Amino acid sequence: MNTVERFSDRVENYVKYRPGYPPEVLHLFRDEMNLRPHSVVADIGAGTGISAKIFLENGNKVLAVEPNELMRAAANEFLRDFPNFRTIDGTAENTTLADDSIDFVVAAQAFHWFDEAKTRQEFERILKDGGFVVLLWNERQLDTTQFLRDYENLLIEFGTDYETVRHENITKETLRDFFQTDFREAIFRNAQTVDFDGLKGRMLSSSYVPSADDPRFAEMIKNLESLFAEHSESGKIDILYDTKVFYGKI
Repeated sequence: MNTVERFSDRVENYVKYRPGYPPEVLHLFRDEMNLRPHSVVADIGAGTGISAKIFLENGNKVLAVEPNELMRAAANEFLRDFPNFRTIDGTAENTTLADDSIDFVVAAQAFHWFDEAKTRQEFERILKDGGFVVLLWNERQLDTTQFLRDYENLLIEFGTDYETVRHENITKETLRDFFQTDFREAIFRNAQTVDFDGLKGRMLSSSYVPSADDPRFAEMIKNLESLFAEHSESGKIDILYDTKVFYGKI
């Protein structure tokens, strides 16, 4: 399956169960990168619009570039109340946006899917002078609680290509090659408190876990139920994240 279509059967769970971003992210944009309500943001690999929302709430115009038709449709529905939002059928390597038209290029949970050399060239083309590129991820903590350790082991056991496609495979060297100038990093705490349906939906929103027609699906869900029963308190459990932000000019 190509990268564009990987999430086509995950859209509903993606909309409902993927975490948002903590308010500190917007503060970083304002304080360190001079984001203003009139700034134009290109959200590349925008998915269902989770990352676009924080900028729309700030008054920004957001051009959401997303190659997956079902994801674009979900984003349009999710953000239908924001007149400054527009989805565009394009890719990181070919956004179709105008030259020198963008103040901030943002890629949330997406950069690890891009062709880095072609993407850099495209971002340079669409950015205004002095514009910023910002790459961010909600990175699930793997071993800070026993639940997170057990959950990670479950993903390793049942994941289809989990260890190949995880965004944590992006190294500082990769980022240095991409920015080719000094870039900065910020890390914020983030968390989701979920019931079992939330935990299941969060897991099934990932492209690397088996879908319902996979012969191992039932066993995976049974193991997840056992894991939840062991670690949940009052029917809830915490998924902890580090929100990592890498930003600079290219």
